Amino acid sequence: MPIPGSGLAKGLAVTLRTMTKRSHTAQYPEVQPELPPRSRGVIGLFEENCTVCMLCARECPDWCIYIDSHKETLPASTPGGRERSRNVLDRFAIDFSLCMYCGICIEVCPFDALFWSPEFEYAETDIHELTHERDKLREWMWTVPAPPALDPAAEEPKELAAARKAVEKAEAAAAAAAAAAEADRVAGTPDSPGPSADGTPDTPAGGTA
Repeated sequence: MPIPGSGLAKGLAVTLRTMTKRSHTAQYPEVQPELPPRSRGVIGLFEENCTVCMLCARECPDWCIYIDSHKETLPASTPGGRERSRNVLDRFAIDFSLCMYCGICIEVCPFDALFWSPEFEYAETDIHELTHERDKLREWMWTVPAPPALDPAAEEPKELAAARKAVEKAEAAAAAAAAAAEADRVAGTPDSPGPSADGTPDTPAGGTA
């Protein structure tokens, strides 16, 4: 049978042990928290990469992404060519009162236009103000941390390897062309006049001694 008051004594013992330990409370907002580099705070938009393909809006399970666009006709780049049309982004907004931070929109974007930002200080007093337009999403884009460095033992990306080989090939061709031009210049240079047998310099034809 438990001793009466033993539970109270254990509770007081825990309280006393806690009182003697140093507090680990972060003094926010005076002290900013150290967040993991890939924290899911808000979503930043890199507008230049957006092609208005609508994949993010279609795949969003909460339907919290709103996109408006229009089409523009581009003139032909060459004589006799065909005109091209492209989608121009008019509006890109995310309602963070509905967003559940699943990251599906970022994963399905084929052109790397959406990124996670660790920014989290965007509370509002009105729920309607949690719908942020593309200007605000673009500002958050500059708070996105740089991607982690690749493993030194990892294989070089094919794009970088192809670009490096193209640069090396162009540099080798330029060096070969420069060497050939130098050889042609040396071969085409006339011999300079040398001294005669008696030590006096040769006089060019038609010249004076």
